[in-house]
Amino acid sequence: MTYEAMKVEIDGDGIALVTIDLPDRSMNVWNETLMRDFAAFVDDFCANDDIKGAVIASGKPSGFLAGADLNMLGRGGPGGAQKASKQEQFEAVFALNRMLRKLETGGHPAKKLQNGEAFAKPVAAAVGGLALGGGLELVLACHYRVVADDPKIQLGVPEVQVGLLPGGGGTQRLPRLAGLQNAAMMATQGKPIDPKTAHGYGLVQELAPREEIVDKAKAWVKANPKVVQPWDKKGFKFPGGGGAMDPRAAQFFMAANAMAQRETNHNYPAVQYILSCLYEGSIVPFDVAIRIESKYFFKLLTSPQTRNMIRTLFINKQAAEKGEQRPKNIEKQKIEKVGVLGAGMMGAGIAYVTAKAGVEVVLIDREQEYAEKGKGYSVGLVEKAVSRGKATKEQGDALLARIKPTTDYDALKDVDLIIEAVFEDPDVKADVIKRTEAAIPKDAIFASNTSTLPITGLAKNSERPGQFIGIHFFSPVDKMPLVEIIPGEKTGDRALAMALDYVAKIKKTPIVVKDTRGFYTNRVVPPYLNEAMLLVKEGVKPALIENAAKLLGMPVGPLALVDETSLELGLRIMKATRRELGDDYKPTGVEDLLETMVEKLGRKGRKSGGGFYEYPKEGKKYLWPGLAEHFPLADEQPAVEEVKERLLYAQLIPAAHCYAEGIVPDPQSADLGAIFGWGFAPWTGGPMSYVDMIGVDAFVRKAESLAQKYGERFNPPRKFRDMAEKNEALYKQAA
Repeated sequence: MTYEAMKVEIDGDGIALVTIDLPDRSMNVWNETLMRDFAAFVDDFCANDDIKGAVIASGKPSGFLAGADLNMLGRGGPGGAQKASKQEQFEAVFALNRMLRKLETGGHPAKKLQNGEAFAKPVAAAVGGLALGGGLELVLACHYRVVADDPKIQLGVPEVQVGLLPGGGGTQRLPRLAGLQNAAMMATQGKPIDPKTAHGYGLVQELAPREEIVDKAKAWVKANPKVVQPWDKKGFKFPGGGGAMDPRAAQFFMAANAMAQRETNHNYPAVQYILSCLYEGSIVPFDVAIRIESKYFFKLLTSPQTRNMIRTLFINKQAAEKGEQRPKNIEKQKIEKVGVLGAGMMGAGIAYVTAKAGVEVVLIDREQEYAEKGKGYSVGLVEKAVSRGKATKEQGDALLARIKPTTDYDALKDVDLIIEAVFEDPDVKADVIKRTEAAIPKDAIFASNTSTLPITGLAKNSERPGQFIGIHFFSPVDKMPLVEIIPGEKTGDRALAMALDYVAKIKKTPIVVKDTRGFYTNRVVPPYLNEAMLLVKEGVKPALIENAAKLLGMPVGPLALVDETSLELGLRIMKATRRELGDDYKPTGVEDLLETMVEKLGRKGRKSGGGFYEYPKEGKKYLWPGLAEHFPLADEQPAVEEVKERLLYAQLIPAAHCYAEGIVPDPQSADLGAIFGWGFAPWTGGPMSYVDMIGVDAFVRKAESLAQKYGERFNPPRKFRDMAEKNEALYKQAA
């Protein structure tokens, strides 16, 4: 039998070597082709007496198998199951579980295996690279597992990160091999483990050099002609305890549920469903347990929340990173040397990520001491990576050697790209642009990392505006995944292509946004932070504000974020905006608070010693107790839901305006920018996905209600009112 997704070779001992190798894919995944082929192989394997056993391996250097194709799952599962009946949908979802169960039992009923009336044919996995999600579930369904002894190999079940749970027996085989606690940790956190850890957990029986794994797997299969999985033997017990009556398991589930809700704030049903799978699966036979798992998997797969998470966190993210918005008529741009102007916090971070990507960097500042200090940031990061075993000393030295700190603009004579990250002042930037263009090649692209100044205005200082573009990073550059790309009025296609190629090279997620003051993220984040500060002025307890944001799913509270970004910077931007707009300036209501905090109290933010929080040298930060002396607490405090609503809509409304005004060209860019730019609650899939999830009409009605109560800043855009009247959705498939 021939297969499209894999090759099957049967040796003289009757052992089938199954090499999974999807055509035209860099990584093996469970897609419709592999599902069809592997199911056909399993049927043949169980029925064909000439096949005595099997070894499953990969033909890809990238890894063993990376799990299910999320594009397929986004359509509702194999065959686009969401268009079928509920029963048909469930059976499609259960297909992987059914197939893997047949593989490990040899097609025999569990009762015959338990009574010793039948045995399964031996199947071993030879794993030479990463095995994630459904890939690891295939490995666990094998009777013997040999993994290459390489600490870089990742083994895990990351489905929870897109709102799903392991749907191929992972929630049932993991605890039966590694115990409930290890299984829960792997499945609810989604973090991979290395082969040595997996061996310690009991998930892997043997570690071996990569070139020996297939031979060792074959040798085991040959030596073990009759096998039964541990959970198919009479008297099987969970390692470490399991079931409803075991006190160890009962104690574990009580603690695990409490800890899970503390970490997720009830925003991620997948975490609760994983724990339900572990509990319910531990008190029923295995064949019932995997149907329970598929039941919960099906509930998640058909929920709007999971659909949103898969769409934004995987499908749209991947499309953006592959250059979806890149001009198609421009060839890939050469990026071998980059000049970074300004060695402050942003410039230093840009230099590091660029050098890490293998690109030469000229790091310029007005004094050599400042330039050297900027390189020092990379030195610190490299030393930390080496100490933690994430890089070798040789790799670290090579990275640092690519960064050349200098004050000499002549060092820019052969750069391909310039990234300007100097002080946020139009005059300073104008001077740097002129000095740089006098030194760089005529075909070099000039990019500004400005966070607020329009690119078209800055490009007026350039002799080549067609080669001028914005590349806006977020701080800290080495950690924040989003980059905004901002073409000016005269920016050409090659500049846009260069910017997107550069962002792809440093492995970040780009969105292309319209050239306007603040672009996208800085049009949305300030209203959100302002709302938190208005709540402070109203006398709402700061702890209530911070906790409400965290309950929404925000990574940190807004007052902590104000401290991180600096109250002083906020005051400076406010004054600059007021000066530039003159009579057109619209007060935000927090001007006096910023002036009090910065100018009167000297509380400028975290880096200057304190803002809304105190930052002791030893111990954790805590809210500044003296805040109430200047902004007294109200006698009556609002309900937490009211505060959550205000903080949520303070982000949704400006995001909606940005979409309505074309600042972001599509809903997916708005969602990507929100989640990866300022940490908007990932469980929603982003602000536009959230609006679709509750319905545009419900969003408009709630926004109008908030506007009546708190002010016009909550008014929704006319475009959204029109959509509500027409019962339209932002994502067409959501309609």
